[in-house]
Amino acid sequence: MTPDAAPRAAIILAAGQGTRMKSPLPKVLHPVGHRAMLDHAIDAAEALGCERIVVVVGTHAPQVRDHVVARLGEAAIAVQDPPLGTGHAVRAAEAALAGFEGEVVVTYGDVPLLKAADIAPVFGGQGVTVIGFEARDPGAYGRLVMEGDTLSAITEAKEASAEVLALTTCNSGVMAAPAGLLFSLLGEVTNSNAKGEYYLTDVVELARKRGAPTRAVMAGEDAVMGVNAQAELAQAEALFQSVQRDAFLAAGVTMSAPETVHFAWDTEIGAGTVIEPFVVFGPGARVAEGARIRSFSHLEGASVASGAEVGPYARLRPGATLGEGVKVGNFVEVKNVSMAAGAKANHLSYLGDGSVGEGANIGAGTIFCNYDGYNKARTEIGAGAFVGSNSALVAPVSIGAGAIVGSGSVIVEDVPADAMALGRGRQVNKPEAGAAFRAKARAKKKS
Repeated sequence: MTPDAAPRAAIILAAGQGTRMKSPLPKVLHPVGHRAMLDHAIDAAEALGCERIVVVVGTHAPQVRDHVVARLGEAAIAVQDPPLGTGHAVRAAEAALAGFEGEVVVTYGDVPLLKAADIAPVFGGQGVTVIGFEARDPGAYGRLVMEGDTLSAITEAKEASAEVLALTTCNSGVMAAPAGLLFSLLGEVTNSNAKGEYYLTDVVELARKRGAPTRAVMAGEDAVMGVNAQAELAQAEALFQSVQRDAFLAAGVTMSAPETVHFAWDTEIGAGTVIEPFVVFGPGARVAEGARIRSFSHLEGASVASGAEVGPYARLRPGATLGEGVKVGNFVEVKNVSMAAGAKANHLSYLGDGSVGEGANIGAGTIFCNYDGYNKARTEIGAGAFVGSNSALVAPVSIGAGAIVGSGSVIVEDVPADAMALGRGRQVNKPEAGAAFRAKARAKKKS
């Protein structure tokens, strides 16, 4: 936003019932790219530099209100009760914007793919501006009737003539206007229609009657896609993932089967990283340049440094931090553990709450026993230490630098640096006892 531009505010409509989702989770809280659709809308408003953001919620979904308050505070809430149409919903936000002098954009909590760059062109006008799109199948969308660069009318499909129905330029529902003009026009909107509702689209005709400018700017159809049912949510997710994949490929990330890789909204991956098929990134995953993420791995809230290798079939949970050249192999789970450069855990292990020093080796089947049923405790592995296979390290415990833990050990006390620890029963060999056991077993089976 340029220094001399008018202040901006956003009204995000999120009071819909969402009954077509057929889910106990409110519609706008369903995720796309591991982020609630409503948060995508708030992100766009913040990226536009909106100094005021008001979310219109209904009384039927207290979870939505709680979600907004947790992110934006109580002042961002406006309540529409009862729901009487989009125009009524926008008017519900009027009190929350009292004293605001600038431009207001109306967006929707169920349009997760709409970005700030798509919305920005609506600002800067003196009248009413709407976002339109060219529809592949106009169907039941409201049509934008244009006269040159001027928006003449928004006509609902059920009220349109055959000539208007032939138009493919449709209304997205997103609208902007100076705050004073918007609320003044909404004060003139009536509910004289079959549904008895107050329609936001009526503002265009009222603005024209006043001689205020009315115009339309265009966005892509996918960007303005609304989500009302589970099938549409899946479609929005697919579109989101397609955009993410294209962006990472363009940035130098290698993916042999990109259609099988799934990203979160905030995934970060450096150039030169190789991602094999069937990898899932949850929120908070950061991968530096030149790492390798092998097939069927899942990363969330984790950081992977250059040259590190993850998987196949590995799981990095929140707090996992892998240094340069670290290897976390098949069926290894790491949670809240920092692994220093060159450390390895190649097979079948659980590392939870602790640290692994530089160059340390964690043998197959090792468990950090971090939970006693009530509290978590840490396991600290020193640089160059070697933990033998099938060991259980009962936290809190530390293994000193260069120490060795014998395979199959249960370690309940700290191991000094360069020491060797054996925490298992002594092996006893009984000559001929195996043959005697088999003979006795065979005789019992025959009897």
